[in-house]
Amino acid sequence: MRNLRLFLGYGVIALASLVATSAFAAETKSPVVVELFTSQGCNSCPPADAYLATLKERDNVLALSFHVNYWDYLGWRDTFASEVTTARQRDYARSMGERTIYTPQVVIGGRYHEVGSRHGAIDRAIRKAALEQTETLDVQLREGAPGKLQISVAAGQIYNRRVVVWLMLFDPYHEVEIQRGENSGRTLSYHNVVRDVREIGEWYGDPLEVMLDIAVLRSVAQAVAVIVQEGDSGHVLGAQQAEFAGLARP
Repeated sequence: MRNLRLFLGYGVIALASLVATSAFAAETKSPVVVELFTSQGCNSCPPADAYLATLKERDNVLALSFHVNYWDYLGWRDTFASEVTTARQRDYARSMGERTIYTPQVVIGGRYHEVGSRHGAIDRAIRKAALEQTETLDVQLREGAPGKLQISVAAGQIYNRRVVVWLMLFDPYHEVEIQRGENSGRTLSYHNVVRDVREIGEWYGDPLEVMLDIAVLRSVAQAVAVIVQEGDSGHVLGAQQAEFAGLARP
């Protein structure tokens, strides 16, 4: 079976071809994916972290916070940072032709980036990305069987592009007491904090279904997002999110 090459280690995985229905579902647009790259050791990041709290409440936005590790040398090791999240930011820099990475940086729809303090520019980029989503790939998350997360992705045209399916496990909220570094002495709030990033595989245009063990996923984080995006450009084709406690049965 060629429609998905698996790279995931979260429990038992079942993969099946689905009956081809609608390819791209314009009537059920995917949310605009907004990714904040931040750090607990960055004294200019807290306002951007707070702004993400407002973005995650928007119905048309999937807002995620990725903590990077390259400011750890300043005296405080970010408790959520990893090399995987930092590598994701570096990949965006390459696809956008940027020579450096920085915090706070916001990436919108995998297409545009803005400084996290430029709220007006971020809002405009979100509106622009939403308008450009004339066709989005339908992604569905539900409890497909007792204790199983069912990830469904519709069929579509990929035009010889490499398309990657990502699993993002995240927690809706954390408070952290910062004891050293630039934010020493502050208690900071973080929203939709990504705790693990996994490449499920490459999607080849056929409809697909993946089943994962919810108990295993919940041992890592409280919520899940799936993002389907072009591997080279980073452009997001479809996305969806859900908290495990609120998953609906089909």
